[in-house]
Formats: sequence, C-alpha cells, structure tokens
Amino acid sequence: MPDLLTDPIALRDLLRVASAPDFERWQHQIHRTGGCADPIHLTGWTTRIDKATGERLHHYTTHGEPGGRLRIACGNRRASRCPSCAWTYAGDTYHLIRAGLAGDDRRDIPATVRDHPRVFATLTAPSFGPVHNRPDHGACRCGRHHREDDPVLGTALDPDGYDYAGAVLFNNHAGDLWQRFTNRLRREIAARAGLTQRALKEACRLSYGKVAEFQKRGAIHFHAVIRLDGPDGPDWAPPAWASVDLLTDAIRAAARHPYTSLHLPAAGDQPARTLRWGRELDIRPVKAFGDTSDLTEQAVASYVAKYATKAAENTGTLDRRIGELADLDRHGVPDHARHLIEACKHLDPLYPDRRLWAWAHMLGFRGHFSTKSRRYSTTLGALRQTRADYRATQERAALGLDEHEPDTVLVLADWQYAGHGHTPGESALAATIAHDLQLNRETAREELRTLADEREW
Repeated sequence: MPDLLTDPIALRDLLRVASAPDFERWQHQIHRTGGCADPIHLTGWTTRIDKATGERLHHYTTHGEPGGRLRIACGNRRASRCPSCAWTYAGDTYHLIRAGLAGDDRRDIPATVRDHPRVFATLTAPSFGPVHNRPDHGACRCGRHHREDDPVLGTALDPDGYDYAGAVLFNNHAGDLWQRFTNRLRREIAARAGLTQRALKEACRLSYGKVAEFQKRGAIHFHAVIRLDGPDGPDWAPPAWASVDLLTDAIRAAARHPYTSLHLPAAGDQPARTLRWGRELDIRPVKAFGDTSDLTEQAVASYVAKYATKAAENTGTLDRRIGELADLDRHGVPDHARHLIEACKHLDPLYPDRRLWAWAHMLGFRGHFSTKSRRYSTTLGALRQTRADYRATQERAALGLDEHEPDTVLVLADWQYAGHGHTPGESALAATIAHDLQLNRETAREELRTLADEREW
C-alpha cells in the first residue's frame, strides 16, 4: 500500500478514483473480492437462457463496469502477495485439517475419526553449521542474548564455514525425503503389527495432512498430522492393535532409518552427500479436548493454517522468481539469504534436473507447501466448490431465478483476460476495504467466543 503522505502521485490517483461517477460500482467489485491486492481483470459477457422455452432470463456484460472490466480475486495463497486471498486459503486449510481431526458431516467424514490414533509430528532439517539463536537457557554461542525480532537470528555464526550448498540441496529434495519417510513408516507400522505390507493394506491405512515451514536459517521442515484409519479410510475404525504409542514409535524409527535418507553422487566441485532428517523430531498426540499442556484439534488446525500462507519471506528472500542476481541488490536481500540464493545459482548446472535456479526464491524448495494423503479428509477443491455453489445460489436469488432449477438454465459466456492489479490510488482504497473486512471478521469471531463462554458459564 502506498504511503499517501509521501506519495503525491498515489494521493492524486486516489482522489481520481474516489471522485469517479462509477466509484461505488468499483468499490462493490473490490468488496466482493475481499479487498484483493492484485485482482484479475476480465472482459466479456454471460447470458442465461431457459432451455425449454429459449427465453433469455438474464444478460450481463462488462461494458458498463468501471473501465469496462470485472475484477475477481487473484486467489494467491501467499500473505506477502495478497493478505485477503491468503486469509481465505488459510481458512480452507484450517477446515481441511480440522475435518481430518474432528470429522465433518457435510463432507462425509464421521466424528468417530476422533477415536483414531493421531499425532502431530515435526520433521526438521539437519544442521548445516551453527547459527545465531535464542536458547532456552543461557546466551547464543556469540555471547549475546538476542531479542525475538533480532534480524541476526538464523544467520550463520561463521559464514565461511556454513554449508549453504547442503542447505539448498536439502530443501530441494525435502519432498523426496518425505515420500521415503511415509513409505518407510508403513513398513515400520506393519513390522510392529506383525503383518506383511500386503496384509497391512487390508487392515489399516496411513493418512496425513502436512504443511511446510521455513526456519529462520532458511531450512525447510514439515509439520504433519499423521493418523491411522481402517483399510478404507476415516469411515472405518482402525484395527485393535493400532495405538498412539505404536504410531509414535514407528514414526521415530522411520525418520531414523537409513532408507529414509537420500544419497547424492559427487557433481562438479560438490562432494557426494547423504541427505537425511535432522535430529530434532517432535511427536505429540492430538487431543479432542484438553488442558493447556495438550495439543487440541483446533490448536493443530490453526497452527497448520498459519504456515500454509507463508513461504521463505521470513528469511529475507523474495516472494517471486529471481531474474538475475542483481535483483538481490535492488530488493536489499540480507547476506544469509543471498548466500543461499547464490548457492542455487552455482548448483543449478551441476544438478540440471533439479531446477535449482528456477526455485532460488524458495531457497531451492520446489514442493507444495500444503499437501495431504488421498483419504485424510476433504480437499481444497471441494471447499472452493462449496463456496462457489453458495455464491451461485445467492446470485440466482438476486437475479430472481430461484424458480428455475440450475439444470434447466443454459449459460453462455465469453470471457477474456484483460490484466491484473490496481493503480496506486486503487491499491490504497483496496487495502482499506480489506482492513475493514478483517476487522469485521475479528469482531464477529470475538462475539461468537463471548457467546460460547456465556453458554458454558
């Protein structure tokens, strides 16, 4: 959002937009996008026709819209790019994860899933060299007690001795390591149950939902809800031998097993490497309800949703692909992130199939930030479709088409992409709309909490 006090161009543009005769319509469009920071612009038309009679029921065209365009939300999950759309994505992720923990009748996930063994596990990256940190006891190795917001946190104590190449190669192969981990985890579960792999498939299914998070040092790690179901997923009770203790023990064994590591042969000036998970492995059971020491379903879902909208920006890198190293100077990328990005550039020709330079802005990581197994719960697509169906129902009511069943109406449309984004003044106004919407949501949420507390009291 431009600073209107120091940017006269943005201020003049804001006054232009606000005084335009179609400002209210523009405002309505942006409000419908949730205050999207980078809306998609479309031009075109849509017509609804009664299939039986051929009567034209409704016709819409963008000719009468501000600038002759319809603006729709960009849908970007990154909070650094569009806070409004990221908020929607985080909400969807929350419901996806929580549905796999507590059940959801609307999406055919029974509440009995709460009785299945499930844990919240965090798999971390190994050390690539000592970094500035805030230990629970004592000072950092550098001798200082760092503030929580100290920009030096996560950066190398000895940049010359830090393994930047190893860090980006680990990030780049993290998805492969996760796949090896889940494959080995099934074997470990089968071994503890005294079953073969084939017999395990007929008795139990492993389900998970996970999210990736960048530590300040620029290394990726995964937070995952891991659950044991019956053979056909959450609808089926797991076998009697399945327990939280068995699952926890199997996870520890799988994360440490040699199969879960990945060998990289020597390439150019790079030695042969064995990539593996770090020593820090946190596994905690998830409770439906509990005291302050327990991880509850809501707390886990909120935690996962929080990181679903973040990428590597907290390390100081860019939130978009890098064209050339000179971009780092223009954007003031700090030294630690710069060294990791430069390592991607150097390693790219040595590992041509890994596309390290294309993913340098992600410090080599090329996977999806939020993933799940097939039967963990619902899907993001299903959640988006539910929202689209709700809006379609609202629109039919607004157009007076309630008496027409959807399958009796033929929809003809022609849409063209016409650009994206805001002018400086529009950007400031859209940010204000987004802020007001967020404030309204927080107020409504607080009122619901107050009502719930009063009922409990």
